[in-house]
Amino acid sequence: MDKRPRLVVGTIWIAVACIMATTLEPSVPTTVVEILRVFVVLMALFLGFVYLFDPRGLITERRFH
Repeated sequence: MDKRPRLVVGTIWIAVACIMATTLEPSVPTTVVEILRVFVVLMALFLGFVYLFDPRGLITERRFH
């Protein structure tokens, strides 16, 4: 994947994480639903990081295609 599409996809994942973060309560998660919301935010941030910075060439070398 070229650099520009990676930046677009990474930015979309960061935006998804920001939108989901607005649904989180400012306290420590206590229910399963709150823990899953935190997991979704962390997963979206992780995917955004992978697409933006492409560590070890995961995206550009097409290892999973």
